[in-house]
Amino acid sequence: MSSECPARGAHDETKVPGTNRFPFLSKTETPRADCTACSHRDTVHAAGRCEPGDRCLIAHSGRQIERFLRMNPEFAVDCLQDAFWERRAIAVRYAPVDAVRTLAHDTDEAVRRAVVTRLPPDELAAFIGDHDREVRITVASRLPPTRLYVMLDDPDYLVRQHVAQRIPHGSLSRLVKDEDREVRKEVARRLPSFVLSRMAHDEDPEVRAIAAARMLPEDAARMLADPDWRVRLGAVERASLDAIRACIDDEDKDVREQVCARLDETRTKDTT
Repeated sequence: MSSECPARGAHDETKVPGTNRFPFLSKTETPRADCTACSHRDTVHAAGRCEPGDRCLIAHSGRQIERFLRMNPEFAVDCLQDAFWERRAIAVRYAPVDAVRTLAHDTDEAVRRAVVTRLPPDELAAFIGDHDREVRITVASRLPPTRLYVMLDDPDYLVRQHVAQRIPHGSLSRLVKDEDREVRKEVARRLPSFVLSRMAHDEDPEVRAIAAARMLPEDAARMLADPDWRVRLGAVERASLDAIRACIDDEDKDVREQVCARLDETRTKDTT
């Protein structure tokens, strides 16, 4: 059996005549390729390994292509140079890694992203500067944590956010003053408690609240005077009982209730 991908343009049979676009399909319509033009009609189809509208390599449908290649992965390599970006991206999932490497500089970001998911982590350095942020996010999700420091200054906050989720604690402190609050929130979730006081004066109350809820008791006690109720609420969880008694008449109901809950819990334990 020849494991060849459909010739470029083989799926063009379904295009609107005289145009370079495909007809609009409603949510209930299923793309169906013309089997009469398919080189696999007398082989793969005859063997029951493809089905028009369900598992089809030449249909303009990512779902059908994926189902076909899942059952017939031997066709993946020859699809890596196909004109249709989605066919290339899907083929990357099933082709051998050696063949996948040839698409490291593919013009389509979805294809490069698929490549990054297949290559060994120690081969991802070449993608750190990719112009597409989704590619770089994928790199940040797979690069060995000890090498993530090279992405600390990425221009996109989503990339830095992923870096903050995985980078070792020793390098995490470099993001304490990041310009984006979502990045700093990740930092506040992961920094060791004994250094969270560095975030006590963060300009964003959500960042301070996350930090306050994880601080050492003595640091959390100082956060009980924060002007934002969310920060005080987080601090009540960590500060000592003596410290939180000062908030029993806090102006915010949630803070008052949490103070009472902690004090009541202690009284209950003392009586049992």
